[in-house]
This record gives sequence, C-alpha cells and structure tokens, in this order.
Amino acid sequence: MSRLFGTDGVRGKAGEFPLDAATIRRLGAALVRALRHDGQGSRETIRFLAGRDTRESGTWIERELASGIRSQGGTLTSTGVVPTPAIAYLTPRLGYSAGVVISASHNPFEDNGIKVFSGAGEKFTEALELRVESIVADGSWSVPDDEAPAVAEVDLRSEYLDHLRDILPAAHRTRGMRVAIDCANGATATVAPRLFQELGFEVSCIGVSPDGRNINLGCGSTAPEPLSRLVVEAGHAMGVAFDGDGDRAIFVDASGRIVDGDAVMLMCAKQMKAEGRLKGNAIVATVMSNIGLELALRDANIGMVRCAVGDKYVMEEMLRRDLSLGGEQSGHIIFSEYLFTGDGLATALNVLRTMSATGRELHDLASDLTTYPQVLLNLRVREKVDLKTVPDVAAAIATVEERLAGNGRLLVRYSGTEPLLRVMLEGQDPVAIRQWGQEIIDTVRRHLGT
Repeated sequence: MSRLFGTDGVRGKAGEFPLDAATIRRLGAALVRALRHDGQGSRETIRFLAGRDTRESGTWIERELASGIRSQGGTLTSTGVVPTPAIAYLTPRLGYSAGVVISASHNPFEDNGIKVFSGAGEKFTEALELRVESIVADGSWSVPDDEAPAVAEVDLRSEYLDHLRDILPAAHRTRGMRVAIDCANGATATVAPRLFQELGFEVSCIGVSPDGRNINLGCGSTAPEPLSRLVVEAGHAMGVAFDGDGDRAIFVDASGRIVDGDAVMLMCAKQMKAEGRLKGNAIVATVMSNIGLELALRDANIGMVRCAVGDKYVMEEMLRRDLSLGGEQSGHIIFSEYLFTGDGLATALNVLRTMSATGRELHDLASDLTTYPQVLLNLRVREKVDLKTVPDVAAAIATVEERLAGNGRLLVRYSGTEPLLRVMLEGQDPVAIRQWGQEIIDTVRRHLGT
C-alpha cells in the first residue's frame, strides 16, 4: 500500500482512496491498535476527541472513522464543527487518548483529510504514522462493514474560547478597535466572531455562511483580496483571514497590504524577547521563509533555525530545541506556551497583543521586515543524481554561495514528485540572482538535462 500520511495527515478527494469509506474505517481501527502498541494497554479504553470543518463530506467521514474505532473497542466523541487547534488544545486537557480532525485545511470542498493528534495535543510523529500505515496494510485482520451510525456531538467551544481569551490580557484589549475577519466559510465561523466581540472589538465578518461547498471559495487566507477591500473601504485598523480549519492566519493592514507569516514571526519574536517569553532566544522557520526574516532577526540578536516545509516539522524542531515560537510564511504560526500546533486565532491575538504593547500599527510593525527579491528556476532532469558528485555543478553552487556571502540565500533541491531540479535564490539584486541561478541551471543541464 502507498503512503497514507502526507505532510499534514491523510489527504485526498472525499470518497476516493485513501478517503473511501473502507480505508477510513480501517484507519480508525488501526489508530486504536497503534495506540495500544504505543503503551496504552488493552484494558484501557482508547478515547478519541473529534472535530471537523464545514465540508459536506465531514459527517460521513466522521461516522466511518468512529465505526472503525469502535470495532477495536475504542470510542469517539465529536465536538462538531470547530477549528483544528481546538482539538489539539482540548484533547490533553479533557484526558482523551488522541484527537482527530476531519479537514483539508485550505483546499477546495471536494477534498478532505484526517489529521491526528497525540494525547499531548501534538501532531502524530512520523514514526507513529508509519506504524499506523503498516497496521492498515496488514491483511491478517479485518474490520466489519456494517452500517456506520451517526455520532453524538458535545459542544466544547466555550472551553477553547476561555483558553484563547487568556492570550490577550485585559490591559491589551483595545476596546472599540475596528477589526475585520474572514472565516473562509470554515471552522472558525463557529467561534471567531464571538471571540472578537467578547474581547471588546468592533468586528465586521465575511466568510461566515458555510454551506458545505463554499469553504475557501474566493475567501480566507488563500484569497485575502475581499478582506483587503473591506478593511480599506470600511476604515478598519486591520483584518485577519483564516483558512478552512483555522490553523493559519494571514493579515491585512489598514491600507490593505498583506502581512504574511514571516512578518508576523518577526514582530512577535521581538516582542516576546522584550517580555522575556522567547525561550532559547531563537525561532524555527522553514526553508521557504525569506532571507529578510533571517537578517532582521540577526539584527535583533535573535537566532533562526530552518526546517523542512510543514508545520509538523516546525513543531518537532521546536520540541527538540525547547523553543517558544516557530512557523511558516503561509501563516501557520506555533506559540508553544499556548499550544504545539498552528492556531490562527491565537496568532491574531498575539499580533493584537504586540500592537498594544508597542503602541505601533500593523503596517509599522510589518515594515521592520525587508523582503528580499526571490528567483525560482526549474529544470527537468534525466535522473536525480547527488549534485555533490558532479564536480562542475558542485563548483557552480559553491561560487554562487560565495557571491551571496551571508546577504542572500540559495536552495537547490529536487522535486519530491517530479523529475525536476528546483533552484531558489534570494538576494538584494534581482538581476544578479537571476543570472547566478541560470548559471547553475545551465551547468546542470549540460550534465543531467533531458
């Protein structure tokens, strides 16, 4: 069987492998078996807490998953439509063995997915995912194919909102401040308007009318243009756009400019350092974060550790180094003092806290980040040879790295899914970095090109 888990759980078209009913049911059963093997003995009931976003396929996927879990003696309790981080927060605090979220995040409604959290509220490690996959692939056992009954729901949103309110202390709540939010017709529509209103903000909301098919459709963090127009036209101080499952946030300043995850990490890192909350005096970012973030953090005497793309890799690096802040340019930000997964609402509240503490507007805080020009070049190759073993290519890469000399960045890697070499450069001079990137491409083409 091919791999079930990708960088963010199991993903696919709802109704097709790996999200067909039989595979989902078998996955639920395998999760119970894996957790028992992981130290939760056969006498203890394996208890799952589940949540989902607003996709029309979410309810039947939840039923099939629950059926598989029950077939192995486990239980599943549903909280209905809630943001992904709500499950990550509630699972350990209410004593559940694990949490599951049925969502495909920022993808269109036809897609769906299953994310799994440990009893500690952290995303499953790759080792545990591999164990689950091996159990699913083991043909020596089977799951009953009887009808999957509806799953009872319990409303736990208040417990999650109580946790969020603590992020923004009363002293930092700017009552009457005009804020616009876009809930992407997704999971945050059930909690975000209420939260901001209860914190004293004057709130305008869009993307709060989900119909099962309009999640992320021309709205939310992947399409912030409607929010940008609303902020400017209605004179809001700022706007925040969430994705379908609420684990990421992209911001809009008062003039309508987009503020991404790199700028958010910079402003929050500097403020957390000033408050003595930045453990290790460093943050974790992925290889896709702009070199401008690294240089701005260096100027603030804050370190930066890079990891592979994917918030689970950010989380693992933060755990390994005991750091309190990490994230992605896309808006997945992790504040470990609150939760070890991305939370768009927590990110929004931390940005508001930073604005209040510094007395600066969002556009002013974001201006501390100078984004360097970036060039992306691709080359189709015959085979994926280790480039260090090709002397001319290795020399061309080394030459470009010397030219950048700490004021730029070069990333050369093969695509994980296609026979492509990808070359990414960042630097101060866009003409120069494009020329240098082309030199690498031309050298590789002579040796490995199709």
